[in-house]
Amino acid sequence: MGKQGSPRSPRPEFQNEAKALSLGMKDYQKRGGSGNDPPSWRRITGNDCRWNSKSLLLHGLKSDSSKYSSCKGLYVGKKDLWLQKHIRTIAVMFGLMGFLFLLDSLMVSFFDSANLQNTTTYDNSTGFQDRDSTIERIQQPIQMYDRLLNLASSALAEKEFKQESSNLWTESYQQKSSWKPCADRKGPSNQGKPEKSNGYIMVSANGGLNQQRVAICNAVAVASLLNATLVIPKFLYSNVWNDPSQFGDIYQEDYFIDILKDDINIVKDLPPHMKSLDIEAIGSQITDADLVKEATAIDYTKIALPLLLQNGVVHFLGYGNRLGFDLLPSDIQKLRCKCNFHALKFVPKIQKVGSLLVKRIRKHNAARSVLDTQLLGKFIQNKEDHEAARGSSKYLALHLRFEVDMVAYSLCEFGGGENERKELQIYREIHFPLLLERLKKSSSPILPMELRKLGRCPLTPEEAGLVLAGLGFKSGTYIYLAGSQIYGANSRMDPFTRLYPNLVTKEDLLTPTELAPFRNFSSKLAALDFIACATADVFAMTDSGSQLSSLVSGYRTYYGGGHAPTLRPNKKRLAAILSENDTIGWDSFEDRIKKMIQEGQKAVIRKHGRSIYRQPRCPECMCRHQ
Repeated sequence: MGKQGSPRSPRPEFQNEAKALSLGMKDYQKRGGSGNDPPSWRRITGNDCRWNSKSLLLHGLKSDSSKYSSCKGLYVGKKDLWLQKHIRTIAVMFGLMGFLFLLDSLMVSFFDSANLQNTTTYDNSTGFQDRDSTIERIQQPIQMYDRLLNLASSALAEKEFKQESSNLWTESYQQKSSWKPCADRKGPSNQGKPEKSNGYIMVSANGGLNQQRVAICNAVAVASLLNATLVIPKFLYSNVWNDPSQFGDIYQEDYFIDILKDDINIVKDLPPHMKSLDIEAIGSQITDADLVKEATAIDYTKIALPLLLQNGVVHFLGYGNRLGFDLLPSDIQKLRCKCNFHALKFVPKIQKVGSLLVKRIRKHNAARSVLDTQLLGKFIQNKEDHEAARGSSKYLALHLRFEVDMVAYSLCEFGGGENERKELQIYREIHFPLLLERLKKSSSPILPMELRKLGRCPLTPEEAGLVLAGLGFKSGTYIYLAGSQIYGANSRMDPFTRLYPNLVTKEDLLTPTELAPFRNFSSKLAALDFIACATADVFAMTDSGSQLSSLVSGYRTYYGGGHAPTLRPNKKRLAAILSENDTIGWDSFEDRIKKMIQEGQKAVIRKHGRSIYRQPRCPECMCRHQ
């Protein structure tokens, strides 16, 4: 056959037939065969004898089987001949196509890589992914307020080159600065800790970082209330939070003990002779079923104190929000504030990475604040130039609560149509069966529109963006997004990032190596968000009931000196404003949004029943200077 790719001469008996074949091909091409048909090297490699068999039939070969066989052999031979003559061309064409495919793959890989590096918060690495595999991500952008979104885009474009109002970055009520931190001062009514302890109090706190923080402070108060020694609280492992971290992994144990040493006795573990006790068997284990939510001091003296005196130890299992905010002695209230605002310091590992996070959001020469010092300790003093931030020295931190569990539990609808309804119903069936049972027993149906009017629906990213635009924040505002797991991912974040593209998370600002020790520890990751939100120039929340938002806003109130504004939308009023999407003018929208936020920023003394951690402006926590 000769060398591969070299032409081979046709055998003599086929030379005439080859000539006829060539003429037949020319005849076929004249009849239009070269139009949109595949190239000749594809047309003749099939098993049919389309054009050639037709020529044979016209010459009377239809009934002559021998001649038909000859035709078949002729066809195969000519096909082989043609391949031999054009094999080099074919090889070149295949090579060229392979090269083009390779080039295309390289280009796609290059641009994908570039996009991955430049994106902010929309891929799986930044955490915008659903918590449950049963929830299918909706790919198309979902918008509920198309008209207002277009008005907001136009308004932001007009303001781009105008000077931004300085009021956006300051608190509007100056009397806030008259309140000063003083929970760590000894008051005349503070008698200190008793000489004799009634026994040991053990606490196993549930929930995430911020729920655990509340539990710790409440445990300190209860230990003082019952004249007991507190064992460093333990944290229960939860399948929701998936974090085995304990107190010493999050907070500085020795510092905690030292700050509170004049108020209560604290030990790291039970004494050896008590470690073998079966606390549940002796009846000294107290659960949430034994204590009402926000229990009073009387509840503890009736339920816990007798067990403590009898057995020398009480274990509060699954402890959380089980101590009220009222009807407590002022020194007990003050101790809770002292614990929250002074005794709980993050461990150096968290402080160090938190300082990197803050410095990369700001410029390295940005002014330091009291909040920085309290949260970051010595690490805020590191001024290495190579850690200078990319971005602005001013930034807004946003806690956007739009996780799938919260969305599903709300029973609201968010513009995703039938797909959304099915997805959320599947999630409820798996995670909230008791909720569905209550709904079945309810005499009246729950209407999503009514829930929205009542302000019971979580704010979507689109709604959060409209609020910021209504307040006048420019499109270029640097925004740190706390948390992750946004339901709907890109489809939900698209309206927000259309308005505010400079959105970053801890995953964007920290390297994989820096994040590695935190990657599988949700409480440690939450600690970084706590730091970034508390030290922000402005903190905005979408749900004032969340523990993170509550504790961060209280921390900013306590240490902010009246210069740490927090934005709290009133969801009921906002729902009424957004319901006029089809008619409201932008000027009217802005005016009503600003009034809504200003109402939430008024400096008020803590009201009855309000959290002392969220609203520390009261004589037990802060001192007011005229």
